[in-house]
Amino acid sequence: MEFEGFVIHHTACSKEGEEQWDFTVCKDSSVKASSTLKHPEYIHICLEGDFNRDYDILTPGQKEQLFTASKIIVEMSRLYSISPLLLFPHADSCPGIHFPWNALVIYPVDGYH
Repeated sequence: MEFEGFVIHHTACSKEGEEQWDFTVCKDSSVKASSTLKHPEYIHICLEGDFNRDYDILTPGQKEQLFTASKIIVEMSRLYSISPLLLFPHADSCPGIHFPWNALVIYPVDGYH
């Protein structure tokens, strides 16, 4: 499969259900993975909770969820030769205009953040 990037969701979005996501990062930072990747063009990652807020006001648990999601992105990038910078929102309102995109960026060459 040749993927074009990653689509980021959060569960505060009511537009679609869990069956559409390849990975769900739960509130305790555990990960639920689908048995197969479901979409031919993008890998879909969903964060449990509302992430439409600036990084500074996220809870420590939400920051841990973002870190877990970034590790998934790096690993899937390595496995499928996708740039970890190809991150896309599910919709204008999901995960929202205040979503802390920079918290998901890990530069594999330089290490974390």
